Amino acid sequence: MVLPSATLMGFETQMCWTSFKLLRRLDTNRVSGMTELEILLLFFAGLAAGAVNSLAGGGSFIAFPALLLAGVPVVVANATNTFAAWPGYVSGAIGYWTHIRDNMRLLLPYSIAALVGGFLGAELLLRVSDAQFSVVVPWLMGVAVFLFAFGGRISQFLMAKTAGQKSTALLIWGALLVLLTLICLYGGFFNAGLGIILLAFFALAGLKNIHALNGLKLLLSGIVASVAVVRFALEGSIAWYEGSLVFAGTLVGGYLAARLAHLIPAPALRTAIIIYGIILTAVFFWRAYV
Repeated sequence: MVLPSATLMGFETQMCWTSFKLLRRLDTNRVSGMTELEILLLFFAGLAAGAVNSLAGGGSFIAFPALLLAGVPVVVANATNTFAAWPGYVSGAIGYWTHIRDNMRLLLPYSIAALVGGFLGAELLLRVSDAQFSVVVPWLMGVAVFLFAFGGRISQFLMAKTAGQKSTALLIWGALLVLLTLICLYGGFFNAGLGIILLAFFALAGLKNIHALNGLKLLLSGIVASVAVVRFALEGSIAWYEGSLVFAGTLVGGYLAARLAHLIPAPALRTAIIIYGIILTAVFFWRAYV
């Protein structure tokens, strides 16, 4: 069902009002002596991150450094970034729902993979240091960009080879679900770049509509973040005040970007995602090895 424009406008207004009330409730003196500049930095970082996550993924590279600049410890900043990204995923998925519903048959198996992977990734973060994992991230990103750029051709090749071979096709389907679970494990652990990797997976799985890809990406990212946030909260690993500022920004940025995404031609958006992915990969390599 396509939501009427009046309903959408009311939803957008409600989100903006909710974000405003949330910001007003945050007392500057209670947020560990944060300055007004730091508060604005976190809110607008969330706004930009929510929009980037909605369109391409990688918004964590805006929000995560902002949390570090605000003085949040690195491991807590990682967990807080997942909490702060959650509303952008949810609001963005709502914006893309008309495209998501065209792939309803995939929602149950993909959602189960996201739940399992997100939980395992959150558990891993609470037991392994970021430094140990950081050397692997650039390689994951490089593979993700390659798969997103050429995943469609690879998928066509695999489909041609398995045409009429039901057992082989089922084996590939099972392997894709295992791969998705591992991707969501990564998302529960680190989150940054999850969107790009999910887009690469969907391309490998044979999905072609860029807006459907973005909608499914946001939906699964929201499931992963939901499971991880619950686990992080139980462990006391979230900086709630700082995270709430980014949270408010992503709530608005994610939904508005999703509603406006149709104004961008699909080929141009796909090219932009590939270029953005290459840049993110370079940043990862620089941070890990330089």
